[in-house]
Amino acid sequence: MSRLARSRQRLGALRERLSTRDHAFDGWLVVATLSLLLIGWVMVTSASTEVASSLTGNAWYFSIRHGIFVLGGLTVGCLALRVPLAWWKANGPLLLVVGLVLLLLVLLVGREVNGSRRWLSIPGVPFNLQASEVAKLCLIAYMAGYLERFLPQVRRQWGAFLRPLVVVGVVAVLLILEPDYGGVVVITSCVMGMLLMAGAPWGRFLLLFVLVGTLGAILAVAEPYRMARLTSFIDPWADQFASGYQLTQALIAFGRGHLIGMGLGNSVQKLFYLPEAHTDFVFAVLAEELGMVGAIAVVGLFALLMWRAMAVGRRAELARLPFAAYLSYGIALVIGAQAFINIAVSTGMLPTKGLTLPLLSYGGSSLVVSCIMVALLLRVDIETRERQRRQSPAARRDQAREAPRRTKAAGVKP
Repeated sequence: MSRLARSRQRLGALRERLSTRDHAFDGWLVVATLSLLLIGWVMVTSASTEVASSLTGNAWYFSIRHGIFVLGGLTVGCLALRVPLAWWKANGPLLLVVGLVLLLLVLLVGREVNGSRRWLSIPGVPFNLQASEVAKLCLIAYMAGYLERFLPQVRRQWGAFLRPLVVVGVVAVLLILEPDYGGVVVITSCVMGMLLMAGAPWGRFLLLFVLVGTLGAILAVAEPYRMARLTSFIDPWADQFASGYQLTQALIAFGRGHLIGMGLGNSVQKLFYLPEAHTDFVFAVLAEELGMVGAIAVVGLFALLMWRAMAVGRRAELARLPFAAYLSYGIALVIGAQAFINIAVSTGMLPTKGLTLPLLSYGGSSLVVSCIMVALLLRVDIETRERQRRQSPAARRDQAREAPRRTKAAGVKP
């Protein structure tokens, strides 16, 4: 046997060993999620000790709270895993109404932090609810059901294509009033991606891209602070102690990290130099302490999570489960878009947005909703594999053999 044939044989054996084809669910999806949760807890602990000590006198304050959020997210995710997809499909319109009501309540009675009104304080609950995180999940569930019901019309008719975009427009207006422009970008990207995965014509997307780009440019120049953000993004060092301060401090963190980092816990930028070090800019602290190797590893985990989520959706689509497929695509797009924007902001590729890094940043609402999303992916995978097993030739032969026995046991002549 030649060396090339032996290499191919070993590669095939390794691929077979790593495959989850015969498992009850996709184990790599679980591995990526748990790894990101664990890394996030460690990095939030490292990035928040000095700030927590200064604000509360307890260096582990944010770490303990984040640990509670992680355990709470896993618990809620396990509960969501037990809910059949049929429930989500049947209640999609109701979930959309719940998301819209929460966004309205934020504008009326929400808590304002750093000039943005994004959080609801619930009596008796020791943390604030970020309505936009819940609205993302509700919108994805509604969109998946809509695409299942009107898929042929979405591909052929402008009206069916535009109706979900009207819903997105309403959600976007409510988010802009908070304001939460990062949430607008994530939700719009997700819905457009779901329509694209559903097979809508490319020409419509090009036209909408031009319209949305024009509207975005008008909104950007309408307010001075938005222009300041854009100019600081283009050249943050021109005003590094004002509009460009946050980005320059993040870039310094990346520069200090080099290849293997300063070591866990040895970040300097987290010592009151980098604002929001344990929330929006936790990736910069990670890069400083773990270096380029750690940063690439985290990006690789997000890529693995998105890849497996897309694979789950593709399996569901091939099994003729359109709701499950588009639900998986939507979740993959939301997590991927939010992770990309957060990392791009930290590295200076995009203007500053108030977006957390899914499964990694400090924040109860984002963490719990992200865990529910992963649980839904696992539920899709489990139901898809069960359906494929029932439809396999071996299962059909077993059913054919069992049919006469059941008939005889029931006392009916064949």
